[in-house]
Amino acid sequence: MKLKQLKINFIEALSGGYPPEEIQSFFHWLAESYLGYSRFDVSVKAEEEVSKEISAKFHTALQRLQNHEPIQYIIGETEFYGLPFIVTPATLIPRPETEELVHWIIEESKNQKSDFKILDIGTGTGCIAVSLAKNIKNAQVSALDISAEAIKVAQKNAAIHKVEVTFFQADILKTKTLPQQYHVIVSNPPYVRNLEKAHMQPNVVQHEPESALFVTNEDPLLFYRKITQRAKTHLTPNGSLYFEINEYLSKEMKQLLEQEGFTEIELKKDMFGKYRMLKCKLPMDL
Repeated sequence: MKLKQLKINFIEALSGGYPPEEIQSFFHWLAESYLGYSRFDVSVKAEEEVSKEISAKFHTALQRLQNHEPIQYIIGETEFYGLPFIVTPATLIPRPETEELVHWIIEESKNQKSDFKILDIGTGTGCIAVSLAKNIKNAQVSALDISAEAIKVAQKNAAIHKVEVTFFQADILKTKTLPQQYHVIVSNPPYVRNLEKAHMQPNVVQHEPESALFVTNEDPLLFYRKITQRAKTHLTPNGSLYFEINEYLSKEMKQLLEQEGFTEIELKKDMFGKYRMLKCKLPMDL
């Protein structure tokens, strides 16, 4: 089969299930992954014969997409902050909003001393921890996750990008102490309320790890409250706490941190104009 016919068949098979531009993107991601072809290559090599092996790979990917499986899981990789990251069904797929959070931390932490310690809570793929270790010269980065499988993925990503990150398995809801004090603690914890599931895409709800996404309607700030409590005893004086947050709960988050005694609370909007990031400081006298 020629490449152009493979593309036509692929697009027709997914038509109606996804927006046309998204189907085009899927095909080009797979062509890059399976053939090493750019969009330009796909155009100029349209008459090229595709092997049965490659055709079979596209067919398998097509079936998985028809089952609403995320394309990132199918190719086993995604890009985050300009770097490729391994992703598996054991890890949440990194989002652009989280890149903005990472950029905020990097910009405010560029010129730190040599023992500048950072902790990433709920690391998943390790995208936050690895990106910070890669871009903050003097950072000593640690990261934890409840999932042993996620920790394995994060360790692989750190090795690929040749950065040193100390990973350890822990349940932040049960952990009373952390290994040391940190200048920065960052977390993108579960924050989507169950009531919001109905408004989410099936590829997210059906395939990404539920424990990394959802919280109860009754206590949606559970993880934030626990992390904030740990931060009070494990941030250095004047240390910074950064969160990715639920856009619908920004006021409640600000109130929580005020009640816990944190100061210099700053809410930040993402590229879509939604409050999705928060930073605050642990005062010297708390």
